[in-house]
Amino acid sequence: MIPSENKTDTISRKQALAKLSTIAKYVGMTAAGTFLILQPKRAQAQSPDSPGENF
Repeated sequence: MIPSENKTDTISRKQALAKLSTIAKYVGMTAAGTFLILQPKRAQAQSPDSPGENF
């Protein structure tokens, strides 16, 4: 990591919370979409039949 040379790229608490809010919305929507796509009952319904007893 390169040491910074007196950089003053600071943001306010309000700006940081706004960025976190945006990220949280994205994470929530991604989690909800993943849950809807990978529902356990639907996944079981789409799984193939067992190959038999001697497999």
